[in-house]
Amino acid sequence: MTQSLPATGLQLRSLITADGRLELSLVDAPVVAPGPDEIVVRIEATPINPSDLGLLVGAADMATARVEGAVTVADVPAQGLRAMAGRLGEAMPVGNEGAGVVVAAGEGAAAQALIGKTVAILGGEMYAQYRTLRADAALILPDDATAADGASCFVNPLTALCMVETMRAEGHKALVHTAAASNLGQMLNRLCLKDGVALVNIVRSEAQANILRELGAVHVVDSTSPDFMSDMTEALVTTGATLAFDAIGGGKLAGQILTAMEAAANRTATTYSRYGSSVHKQVYIYGMLDTRPTELTRAFGLSWGVGGWLLTPRLAGLPAERRGALRQRVAAELKTTFASAYAGELSLKDVLKPEVIAVYNRRATGEKYLINPSLD
Repeated sequence: MTQSLPATGLQLRSLITADGRLELSLVDAPVVAPGPDEIVVRIEATPINPSDLGLLVGAADMATARVEGAVTVADVPAQGLRAMAGRLGEAMPVGNEGAGVVVAAGEGAAAQALIGKTVAILGGEMYAQYRTLRADAALILPDDATAADGASCFVNPLTALCMVETMRAEGHKALVHTAAASNLGQMLNRLCLKDGVALVNIVRSEAQANILRELGAVHVVDSTSPDFMSDMTEALVTTGATLAFDAIGGGKLAGQILTAMEAAANRTATTYSRYGSSVHKQVYIYGMLDTRPTELTRAFGLSWGVGGWLLTPRLAGLPAERRGALRQRVAAELKTTFASAYAGELSLKDVLKPEVIAVYNRRATGEKYLINPSLD
């Protein structure tokens, strides 16, 4: 180690009790001294991603959020409590990714080389002032990059890259993406434009469509338009997209995408088959912006699939050298292809305020927030 460390630092924890209470609190957690190959990072920026909200608030009804002493509490409905059974009674640290400055390191050469560097890290427990973890988990940011620039280095950039990797591995030639005006959607659009991958962007309003068109998106369709199905089919005919990534999850959208893919495939069919086209059509659900059941109206033949998709196993399935190459690409294009924008910066204490929770928990387009634990 090269710097003395405080004994404790603030850490945000989320607890759901067996009687149906969400409790959000800040605790003084021990700052763990680094082992030989470890570093201690002073966290200066960590985003609130949808995946973080899943752990932070769980199935709680945040309209019931209130402050009781030093704790923010909310009620968890009975049906939601069943889904939370695996975490009941455990105060869980939150935050998938973040960035900050390496303030201490073990005696290993790789760890010592990071002292004073601004790095991005992935590994959970980032809603905290300090985080101790292995040196090889850190991604050194470019000299002109701040912690805020690198805070979202992993989840969204690697998700976008792995979507394209999945497309290529499974033999598709173009993509469909829903909730496409999101931070991730804008990033995927930039990536596909740069790499020459045709992308059909599905949005939920004309305002969102305009956001993407201003960013150069070629194919944008609005799911609220009366011409949605015909517009989507034409985009699929043009691009040949047979793979979709759906952030919505519930409702009819996944089935509508498959139906439009089938209609597009039949445009070039030379023979009729009562089993539908032989073109395989795939929708991967990776989010749950709509928590209703997924509805499928079988109008797309028999060559199709709907499944779940998660970044972590997809990334782990790539060869180590490929994973390294993707990480280095993110660092190299941090301020261009993989740039993230935030609606505001919060302290850890801000995150617990009910009126602030009401804002960041809306998960609205253009309202992604960044936590800066050093503000506390």
